[in-house]
Amino acid sequence: MTETQKPVPGRSIPYERFLDCVHCGLCTSACPTYVETGDENNSPRGRIYLMRSVVDGRVDLTDRVREHLDLCLDCRSCETACPSGVQYGRLLEPFRVDLQKLSPPTGPSSAASGLPSGSPSPDWFHRWFLYGLFPHRKRLARALIPARWMQRLGVDRFLQATGLVRLLPERLRRMQQQLPVLKPALPNLPPRLPAIGPRRATVGLFIGCVADAMFRHVHWATARVLQQNGCDVVVPAAQDCCGAIHYHSGAAEPAVTLMQRNAAAFDDPELDAIVVNVAGCGAMLKDSSHIFTEVRPDEQDETIARFVEKTKDITEFLDELGCIRPSGELRLTVAYQDACHLQHAQQIRDQPRRLLQQIPGLTLVPVAEPELCCGAAGSYNLTQPEMADRLGDRRVRHLMATRADVIASANAGCSLQLQARLRHAGHAVPVVHPVELLDLSYREEPFDPTDRI
Repeated sequence: MTETQKPVPGRSIPYERFLDCVHCGLCTSACPTYVETGDENNSPRGRIYLMRSVVDGRVDLTDRVREHLDLCLDCRSCETACPSGVQYGRLLEPFRVDLQKLSPPTGPSSAASGLPSGSPSPDWFHRWFLYGLFPHRKRLARALIPARWMQRLGVDRFLQATGLVRLLPERLRRMQQQLPVLKPALPNLPPRLPAIGPRRATVGLFIGCVADAMFRHVHWATARVLQQNGCDVVVPAAQDCCGAIHYHSGAAEPAVTLMQRNAAAFDDPELDAIVVNVAGCGAMLKDSSHIFTEVRPDEQDETIARFVEKTKDITEFLDELGCIRPSGELRLTVAYQDACHLQHAQQIRDQPRRLLQQIPGLTLVPVAEPELCCGAAGSYNLTQPEMADRLGDRRVRHLMATRADVIASANAGCSLQLQARLRHAGHAVPVVHPVELLDLSYREEPFDPTDRI
């Protein structure tokens, strides 16, 4: 293959999207990596310039160019700040898909790791963990059994205290550091839970993969809150990972396959809405239609379109439905942490705050720099540890300045990141999902911080 025949990443992206950026720079103050580094190449307009230059053939796709693009969290804070409506996510994500196509697979075969056909795998971590473990809630649940016993017996603390944990490869060590205090395993949610009181809606509950394995207690709290608000809750057994783990690392085809499975699982005319309690999953599910079109431009799938139309974040859905005011008092000062894929990708900011403010006795306090990412960004805190820690520590400083009793976050990845950086800084402040506080208030139960640290 000659030089002119080599595939160029980004050629499939409509060129007009690059031209939407007028390089005004208003996005730079909202970009976490630019704020931390001051490097124009680590800003949204800088990265757009790099991608466009690669497409135009003016810049070679060097390792340095890749590093600037890889350092992006894809938090989409720049989209909120941009006055020109630049679709930054629709530039970066397809470009990353093209980059992944240029990277030849290495390591064991797809069949050996149980991956769907077409899953690219640049290294062992992606093949065995990012693609082979995390998207599969049953596999992950089984993998967490020894971790629960290690925590219960104190083995994890022993390994940390003696420094033996340093013998692990860096990414496995990071995974161990990110692991929260695991609650006792709860039973699976039943296929259907009935509304309490007059039925107001029938909703499907999306449970995902990592969220179900690590945060099943949040799913149970979500289901109970929906029941209290007059909703029949349906939990389809055939649902799967949302596909974000694959797509955001460049594996587009497996992500689209997962989209189709989920759309089919929830394709029930009885459902008034499909409720998601993880911001990252919700953003991915809501983006399914245009991702499908970009990956498979010659196909149409009306099932996916219907799925996207019904998908709602739990806070968005309850706010639109008209949340029934809970009666249990919780005398807590709460700092609400805006998840990027809720406030930027889904444009949901006020709804979670309105719901929390309905809880008697609860005081909600503002947090500085709410637009900046905490450094979680899916698997970013595993693949870009240095920047993730800088951003996580920056967020923790702002959160601790509020002197809040509790931190509320509507995203599983943010919760993992914040808990890890709080522990690192020596702070024993619990991180919970807003729906957990609503659930306690409905049940008129006290908040027990020791149960959540």
